[in-house]
Amino acid sequence: AFVVLGKYLESVAKGKTSSALLALMDLRPSTAILIADGEEREIDANLVQAGDLVKVVAGAVVSVDGVVERGESAVDESMITGESLPSKKVVGSDVLGGTVNGHGLLLVRATRVGKDSALQQIVSLVSDAQTTKAPVQVFVDKVSNLFTPVVVGISLVSLVAWLITASADAIEPEWLPAGTDKWLFAILRGVATLVIACPCALGLATPTAVMVGT
Repeated sequence: AFVVLGKYLESVAKGKTSSALLALMDLRPSTAILIADGEEREIDANLVQAGDLVKVVAGAVVSVDGVVERGESAVDESMITGESLPSKKVVGSDVLGGTVNGHGLLLVRATRVGKDSALQQIVSLVSDAQTTKAPVQVFVDKVSNLFTPVVVGISLVSLVAWLITASADAIEPEWLPAGTDKWLFAILRGVATLVIACPCALGLATPTAVMVGT
């Protein structure tokens, strides 16, 4: 039951990671204002290429990673960096896609787009963390897979040994708790071996730590 609980906690942690992935993907806007040949047009953000000039109006979400080519503003990068204070951006400053422009107008020259953008790399890292197990989890699974049958085998050996002892009347009466006969006493010893040696904590501790960490 404890091992099953550990697997459940592991699935809960993965569910939280999926929610985090969706939240990250929602940070990036679906469109961008491209400036080309002196004209502005709104295009799909996925169509922006490195070297394109993108306009970011006040209050808008920056659509690409790039360098400020014109304008000055303060950009809220808390959703990417965790910094609560807006970061001042001037000509030559780097901006990240998914961050929110403040009061000013910025013209940004795209430098990293698609899978090369910082936001997409974060999404990829989180996705990899979701689909792969930590080395300690792999180790614990291997130990549990080996340790569990060994423990069950030892418990069965203990049970058989005590049953043989009981059938040979080798159990002293003073060993028996009140209301217990020699056969129940033998069975309890086998069950006690199984309960004490069961790797429940091993199978539960690591998934719990992973869930807390996520």
